[in-house]
Amino acid sequence: MPAAILVIEDDHYIQELIVEFLRAQPYDVDVAADGMEGWEKFQGGTYDLVILDLMLPTMDGYEICRRIREKGDTPVIVLTALGEEKDQLRAFEEEADDYITKPFSFHVLMKRVEAVLRRTRSAQSGELLFDGRLRLDADAYKVFVDGKLVETTTKEFDILHTLIHNAGRIMTRDMLLDKVWGYDYFGDSRIVDAHIKNIRKKLGISIIRTVKGVGYSLESELAGVGG
Repeated sequence: MPAAILVIEDDHYIQELIVEFLRAQPYDVDVAADGMEGWEKFQGGTYDLVILDLMLPTMDGYEICRRIREKGDTPVIVLTALGEEKDQLRAFEEEADDYITKPFSFHVLMKRVEAVLRRTRSAQSGELLFDGRLRLDADAYKVFVDGKLVETTTKEFDILHTLIHNAGRIMTRDMLLDKVWGYDYFGDSRIVDAHIKNIRKKLGISIIRTVKGVGYSLESELAGVGG
């Protein structure tokens, strides 16, 4: 069954091209031309992925991404003409799964779509345990702390999955980008920091240690972990 994708983009020309490329794969594609319409369609449908412009009439993409995250972990790829680092980091703080700056290659966009859907749908069998408190159900893409479900995005799950598989080993930002994003990323590697910040807040336990200037490692719960 083809993946269902919602495209929220107010530029009619770009919207048409995205839809044309997606349907050629083929994917099931729905479209919205402004923020409020996009949010209403998301609420009324079931989508495997949302491709979201940030600068939209009636409701901006940041707000839509935030609302999507309040409802669940549907992957979001952000498209925007905003190329500043602060805009990119804000998108990841709102828990977007990927970020593409306009103008962009439609072939690259398709590869990003494939990568996000592949991560979402891939089932890595078995459960992973760490420190007696953190459990990852790799089949269902679920995270538990002390037996309680913690809602995470697919990207956050993949980061935790990678850290657990390399527990005690220092993982640089570039290593995490390579393992989790799965393609050559040419932006600022500090986007990893934004994801780690979100993960720490959600887990509520101090098991991710910052190695200043290098990266991160997963270790038994520590007091006063910073970074």
